[in-house]
Amino acid sequence: MTEAIRHDYEVSSEGAVRHWEIPYARLEDITPTPTLPARVTCLTAGLEVCGTILTIDATRSVAVVDFTCGMVYFQEVRNVLTYAGAEATWGPINIGDCIYYDDTAGMPAGVYLSTSPLDTGANANPLFGWAVPRNDTDMALFPKGAALVASTQEVAVMQRGAGCG
Repeated sequence: MTEAIRHDYEVSSEGAVRHWEIPYARLEDITPTPTLPARVTCLTAGLEVCGTILTIDATRSVAVVDFTCGMVYFQEVRNVLTYAGAEATWGPINIGDCIYYDDTAGMPAGVYLSTSPLDTGANANPLFGWAVPRNDTDMALFPKGAALVASTQEVAVMQRGAGCG
C-alpha cells in the first residue's frame, strides 16, 4: 500500500491556524485596527472569544482576526489590578500572569488589555492570554511595571484564542 498525504493537517507541525473574518458590528471595538486585540461580543460576560486583528476590509466592514490558540503577539498591557469607579490598584506584570481584554472607559488610546479580571462594573473580563518573554533580553525586563504605580507595558502575550478549552 502506498502512503499518501490525504489532508494538509496530517503534516502540520503547528496545529490549526484560526483566521476568521468577523463583521465590525460583532466586535467590541467597531473600528478595528490591525495588530490590536479584538473581542467578539457574546451573551455571557467573560466568555467572549478574543484574538489579534490581522487585516481589515473597510469596504465589506469585516476584520480578519487570528484566534489561534498559543499564538504570541507583542501587545500594550495596562498593569491595573482592580477598579473602584476608576483604576484603584496596580501591580507589576510578571511571566505567566493572566492578561484580560478590558474595555473599561478611560484606558489609554489603543490599549485593550490589562491584568484585571473585572471591569469597572465588576463584570468579568475575558481571558485574552498570558504574559510570556519575547526573548532573553525581554525576559530580563520582568517584572514589568511597579506596584502602586499605573503604567502601560509592552508585553508578549500568548493568546488563549479559540479551541483552548
